[in-house]
Amino acid sequence: MNRQDLVTSPVDALRNLLSEDMEAVNRLIRARMSSEHAPRIPEISAHLIEAGGKRLRPLLTLAAARMCGYEGENHIRLAATVEFIHTATLLHDDVVDESDRRRGRPTANLLWDNKSSVLVGDYLFARSFQLMVETGSLRVLDILADAAATIAEGEVLQLTVARNLATDENTYLQVIRGKTAALFAAATEVGGVIAGRPEQEIAALRAYGDALGIAFQIVDDLLDYGGASGTLGKNVGDDFRERKITLPLIKALAAADETERGFWQRTIEKGRQEEGDLEEALALLNRHGALEATRAAALDWSTRARDALAALPPHPIRDHLAGVADFVVARVS
Repeated sequence: MNRQDLVTSPVDALRNLLSEDMEAVNRLIRARMSSEHAPRIPEISAHLIEAGGKRLRPLLTLAAARMCGYEGENHIRLAATVEFIHTATLLHDDVVDESDRRRGRPTANLLWDNKSSVLVGDYLFARSFQLMVETGSLRVLDILADAAATIAEGEVLQLTVARNLATDENTYLQVIRGKTAALFAAATEVGGVIAGRPEQEIAALRAYGDALGIAFQIVDDLLDYGGASGTLGKNVGDDFRERKITLPLIKALAAADETERGFWQRTIEKGRQEEGDLEEALALLNRHGALEATRAAALDWSTRARDALAALPPHPIRDHLAGVADFVVARVS
C-alpha cells in the first residue's frame, strides 16, 4: 500500500462533504434510467453507471452550486444530467473504439451488442435533456446542449485525425477540449448559473472546469503508457494498439529521426504491429523525454485550474476544488 492509499483523496473528501446531495443524485439517476417497456435500458445503464466510477463530473456541479450559495434542488437535476451525458458518451465511445474493457469490467457492447449500446446511449441523452428542461433555465439548457454538441464534435475530429502522424499539439488540444474538457467546463459553469452568481465568477468556474478537464485527459493519455491496469480500467498500451495519436506520441514524433519515424509509420499509420513493438514505443518515448514533457503539460493545466479559482470568494469547497486539481495530476507524480 502506498502513501496515497492511506490518505483520503480530495475527491473523496469532497464527496463526503456533499454526501447527502450525492445520494440524492444517485436516487434520481436510478429513477430516470428506468424503462417500463425496455428492461435492457436499465440493465445496460446500471452496468456502466454502477461500475464504480468516481462520478467526478456531477460532483463538480454539486460543489460549484453549493460553493456559490445555491439552496434549491436544481443542482441535483443538473448533476444527474451531467452523469447521463457522460455515460451516454462512454457507451458510444466503446462502440466506436471497439473496446472490451471499461473501468476494469467488460464493456456493454461486449456483454450485449453494439446496437444496444448505441440506443441506450441515445436514451440517456434524451433523459439528460428532460432533466435540463425541468430546471426552467434556458441558459442552463444552452450550456449543456452546447457541451453535448462539442463532445460529439471532438469525437468526430479525433476520428478524422486518427493515425495521422502530422497531428500537432494544437489539434490534440482541440480534440480533448471537445471530448473531455467541454463537459467538465459545463458541469462547473451551470453551478454558478443556477446560483445567480456574477458573470466574472461564472466565467471563473468555467475556466476551472476547462483546465481541469484538459489536465485530466492528458494524465489519462500519459497513464496509458505507464499506469497500472487496475487504475486505468484498461490495459496499458491500449492507445498504442488502437493507434491513437495522443500527446506522448506527438512529443516523441517531434523529436524522431528518420528511423524512428519509420517505426511510427509502420505501427501507427499502417497498423503493422509486431511482438515487442510496445516496448520499443516506450523506449522511444523515454529516449526523447516525451512522457516527462507530457506530465509537465498536465501540471501546467492543473495550475491553470487552481489559478482560475482565485476569482471566486473564499470558501471551504473552493479549497477542496483546488485539491482536486492537484489530485488529478498526482496520479503521475
